[in-house]
Order: sequence, then C-alpha cells, then structure tokens
Amino acid sequence: MATTFEPSLSTSAMRAPYSTAEAPSMADSLPSINFGFEELRERMARFSSRFDDFIEKGRKRVLEERNQFRMNIAELQEDQRQKQRDIEITHLKSSTHAQTLSKEAAETTEMHSAINALTSTKQTHQSTNASLASEIAAVKKQIASRRAAQASHRQALAAQSRINPSELQFWESHLCMAILGAGIPDRLKFAFTHVHEKEWERECWFELGTGTRDYSVHAVRPKLEREAVDGLVDRLNETRELVGFLKGMRGLFVEALK
Repeated sequence: MATTFEPSLSTSAMRAPYSTAEAPSMADSLPSINFGFEELRERMARFSSRFDDFIEKGRKRVLEERNQFRMNIAELQEDQRQKQRDIEITHLKSSTHAQTLSKEAAETTEMHSAINALTSTKQTHQSTNASLASEIAAVKKQIASRRAAQASHRQALAAQSRINPSELQFWESHLCMAILGAGIPDRLKFAFTHVHEKEWERECWFELGTGTRDYSVHAVRPKLEREAVDGLVDRLNETRELVGFLKGMRGLFVEALK
C-alpha cells in the first residue's frame, strides 16, 4: 500500500508566517495518508466469499457424511435384523428338526411294537390254524359218521315206508292216533285221544326227533316218567319197530291219566 507524503515540516517552517486570517489549520498541516481501503475492502470481500464457500462446502460435506453415517447405521440395523431373522429361522428349523426326529423315533418304536404284535399274532394264527386243522379233521370224521348214520336211518325209514298204508291207517285208527308236524325240522308229533275213559277228547302227545340215526323224545304232554320213556326209546333204537314204540307210549299215557 503506497503512502504519499507532503513536503516536510522543516520546509514549511521555513516559510514566512501567515497572518491570522490566512494562517492554515492544523489539519492542513498534517501529512496526507492513503490507507488503500478499497483494496482492503476488495480483499475482505474475496476472503468472505472464499470463507462462505468453505463453510458451505464444509456444511455440505458434514451433511453428506451425516447422511452416509445414517445410511450406514440403517444398513447395519437392517443387517442386524436380517441376522436376527436368520437366527430365528435357524432356531425354528432346529426345533422342527428335533420334533421330526422325536416323531420318527416314536414312529420307529410304534413300528417295532406293531411288528412284534404282528409276529405274535402270526404265531397265534399258526397255532390256531393247526388247532382248526385238527378240529376240521375231527368234524370231517363226525360228518362222515353222521352221514353213515343218516344212510342207516334212511334205510330204516325206507323199511318203515314199505309198511302197507292200509296197515298204518289201521294203527292210527286202532291207537286213536294222529301224526302231525311239530313245526321243527326232523320232528314228528304223535297225538293220542280216547286215552282217559271219562275224557275221550283229551289229547296226549309227544314229539319224536328223527334227525339222527337214534330216535329221541323231546316234549311230552302230560308228563311221563323219564325212565319209562327212555326205556321205550332205547328199545325202538334197537329194534327199529315203530308200532311197538307207539303202543308203549299210549300205554304210558293211559297209566299216567289213571
């Protein structure tokens, strides 16, 4: 910055003193100094502009760094949440896997129990099959025996059927007897009247079973002594003479009503 000086005081002091009216002031006597305010103002303006630009750039940088920091924090939080979800999913998968293992173990135990039960059932069935085979063999023998008895019985019936129908009618009339159905297969009902001398219409009857080789008496009205009936039945099975058996049954009814 340039400074302009006026002539020195020594030179001015050498001048002749002015009159009071013409004498210069003290300010006029001071040196004239140029400080360069315009240049300083311009430099200050340029500095203020650069400072404002620096502040603005610094503020922008701080905002950018803060935003970047916030973004980094958000990303870290999101990563943390994602990892937490991954951990929860892993725990859930682990729990599910443990439950699956437990279920499979229970199913394995159940399958072993079922296999043992099936094995035991198979053994039982084998034993039962052997027993049934033995029973079937015994039943077959019984069937064969019954068939033989039925064949013999058919032969006896055939022999009885050869009796003259007129003879059968004679015995029905002579014994006051009627042959009826008992309502049950392989049974005949023999009903007698004129048994009691005072009640000619009173009916006495019995049912004779013909389903097997040996005859049997099932129902009797009125009741007779069992031993007497069994004796007649045994004689019938031995002799196969039905007429004599019917005469004996009528005689038992007559004795019972007396």
